[in-house]
Amino acid sequence: MRIRKAAKDLGVKRIIVGECGHAWRVAYSFWNTLIGPFDFLDPRYPVPQHICEFTYDLIQKGALTFDKSANDDKVVTFHDSCNVARASRMGDMPGGQFVIPREVIKAVCNNFVDMSPRPPWRPPSAAAAVAACSPDDLMELRVKGAMPRMQALKEVVEEKGVTHMAAICAICKAQFTKVLPYYKFQMDMIQSVHGLVSKAIRLTPPSDK
Repeated sequence: MRIRKAAKDLGVKRIIVGECGHAWRVAYSFWNTLIGPFDFLDPRYPVPQHICEFTYDLIQKGALTFDKSANDDKVVTFHDSCNVARASRMGDMPGGQFVIPREVIKAVCNNFVDMSPRPPWRPPSAAAAVAACSPDDLMELRVKGAMPRMQALKEVVEEKGVTHMAAICAICKAQFTKVLPYYKFQMDMIQSVHGLVSKAIRLTPPSDK
């Protein structure tokens, strides 16, 4: 309701949800029935819209300029967050929640490698929503829960030279920051998709015309 009220008060045309798995699942699945309708927004845009959809649309229109070499210090793979992969969707295509984040990464990185088998059939991080918010005395559970993903990550690190794993969920990023060191990976190996975007994007000054 707070978001709806702010949107109406400010007269916005669309609402974009950021890189948060829980926020996106709630917005995608429940906003319209809990706090809708959103008929005051511009019907040309999805309601709600994920930040990856927003960025992907601009990429498709050629509206953004990137220097992909800015991310050449990385070989990137992508982690499918559970609340996005299993419980929501992006775009107007079946499986858009899998395609769109990867296409955004490919647009800003020269070196992208997908993990196999295709997520989300390997558990993303085994109840990361609970585990990441739990006290450190539950660290053993958190480490075990992350094992399937860590096994998949280890494969692409050893076989493809992957150096970083991107995700679009704050809880996933918090969870992996804690557990990556247990599997002999650096804590900062986990990245934000739009962190990669921000490094590669090139902003041109406004025209005088």
